[in-house]
Amino acid sequence: MAAVNKQALVAFAVVAALLASEASAAITCGQVGSALGPCIAYATGKGTLTPGCCTGVRNLNRAAGTTADRQAACRCLKSLAGSVGKINMGVVSGIPGKCGVSVPFPISMSTDCNKIH
Repeated sequence: MAAVNKQALVAFAVVAALLASEASAAITCGQVGSALGPCIAYATGKGTLTPGCCTGVRNLNRAAGTTADRQAACRCLKSLAGSVGKINMGVVSGIPGKCGVSVPFPISMSTDCNKIH
């Protein structure tokens, strides 16, 4: 179960990077993992992109309305990413576009969370 949550968080690191304002962070790692859980099978090559995954991506995009939210989500995911080895970042980077969410910069685990605005 913890591995699934970590994989979901890794998937969201990508999404966190796409979220385009400022206030205190309100998004938690639990919210991120729950929203992106449906993306895990696709991100690991074990399934197809589901409507549930896209719904999660869109909901997180809306929820992360501030710079602090986006940076917090990014940091949360990156802290867990090192322990997950089955995520295909090439696939993950394409999820937002396939879900109709605009990403203004490259999606990568090397994204500097401090530079997300």
